[in-house]
Amino acid sequence: MRTDCHQHLWPAALLDALRERTDPPYLRGWTLHLPGEPPCAIDPAAHDVDVRRTLERADGTARALVSLSSPLGLEHLPGEEAEPLLRAWHDGARAFGDPFGLWAAAGVTDLDPAGLAATLRHERVVGLQLPATALATPRAVERLAPLLTECERAGKPVLVHPGPAAGTGDDVPGWWPALVPYVQQLQAAWHAWHTADHPAVRICFAALAGLAPLHHERLAARGGALGRLDPDVHYETSSYGPRAVDALVRVVGVDPVVLGTDRPYAQPFEAADLPGFGAAFAHALTTANPAHLLEGSRP
Repeated sequence: MRTDCHQHLWPAALLDALRERTDPPYLRGWTLHLPGEPPCAIDPAAHDVDVRRTLERADGTARALVSLSSPLGLEHLPGEEAEPLLRAWHDGARAFGDPFGLWAAAGVTDLDPAGLAATLRHERVVGLQLPATALATPRAVERLAPLLTECERAGKPVLVHPGPAAGTGDDVPGWWPALVPYVQQLQAAWHAWHTADHPAVRICFAALAGLAPLHHERLAARGGALGRLDPDVHYETSSYGPRAVDALVRVVGVDPVVLGTDRPYAQPFEAADLPGFGAAFAHALTTANPAHLLEGSRP
């Protein structure tokens, strides 16, 4: 069963709520304004459920897991401000229907583990997305233990996604946030996760964790160590292609790598494009490895 572990698709209620805001993040028409990023034009078709369903069928995707885009910064808002926006996300995304499942979102400024526990019980919710900006240090990871514990109790995983690119400024190219702060955030979160004490949950880092595992030689040179590979740590492929995936597999192996497209912001590479890998790798990437991430089992 082909599973795409990382996409974005916003329900109408969330779009309307963003248009009502006067401070970032907000929408004006179909232009998105985020703190620290240049204004970004949004393609309306990218958030049309019927259009996206047709694309998934054409790709042969049985499950497409959509997430709230953490660069919006909604999870970092104070609880009373974040709650209606997160509710609009959950209520709208749960109504998408097949083939869509969703990653829950939770406030990271004012923690609400009981609210998260209720959200995780919904059959279409596959796990919790957290912004990498909330996991930037070992202490930050430990602070989120109440949320991570609820994921552990529910048997559902965590997806670490880039967060707000605050402080970037508006004098940079449109691609800058995705290539500079997003990558740095993911690398910091990956190192923090491997350093902190935390509940035992399956976790997946978006965008190959910003290629953090490839720095294992520098880590060792500076007094650290990659250590034993944790089978519950996964990496999804969004925005990267065969060369990056090949390099990562040489460090962490095939089993932790799962397909993620980041649609509509990027498109998938085909496993057949990866030299030296064939049908077995394609099955692992799209079926066996996602099953382990989501369910803790392998088909």
